[in-house]
Amino acid sequence: MSLTLYFHPLSSFCHKALIGLYDLDVPFDKRLVDLSDPVDRAAFVGLWPIGKFPVLQDEAQGLVLPESTIILEYLDARCASERRLIPRDPDQARDCRLRDRFFDLYIHLPMQKIVGDRIRPADQRDPYGVAQAKSQLETAYAIADGWVGAGPWALGDAFTMADCAAAPALFYANKVAPFGADRKNLAAYFARLEARPSYARVLEEAKPYLSHFPG
Repeated sequence: MSLTLYFHPLSSFCHKALIGLYDLDVPFDKRLVDLSDPVDRAAFVGLWPIGKFPVLQDEAQGLVLPESTIILEYLDARCASERRLIPRDPDQARDCRLRDRFFDLYIHLPMQKIVGDRIRPADQRDPYGVAQAKSQLETAYAIADGWVGAGPWALGDAFTMADCAAAPALFYANKVAPFGADRKNLAAYFARLEARPSYARVLEEAKPYLSHFPG
């Protein structure tokens, strides 16, 4: 495959795609996009008009694929590795996709709501919306804490796309709404995610940019 990932090292959804790429050991090129640069932004929007990360370009197939879940599904179906991010068993595959969506929609997006509010001008902030986001995070933390109690991963023994989604969502969410002492399973699970070589590599590459996170 002739693949290029358009990304930024601070982007949480880019982390998700990178974890999968590294875990599957897929060869690819990286193209860091600076959206504050007009030339970079124009070129990226020309590729994907929505202008959001990540985007995977497969030149050999003439494909441009946005959205981290779609990217990982595409890679999982086509990579030569024996490793898989989506189980072959249809019931397990359904549970994997459900938990992938869960971490994206109920941890990742509320976290982004809180972070986005912090970078607004003070007179445009939304305390009610932030309170709602924190409440949703608490509910999601409780559900996830129950799921990962048996461990080691979100679906048990196999590391899957659900874990790729969980890692960046929990990393950033824990900075703005910490898990709390009563979420011991979740904290232990996140420690395992941080130690996973694929995610440890992503975090190491993100280090020069993490000071820009408004958490």
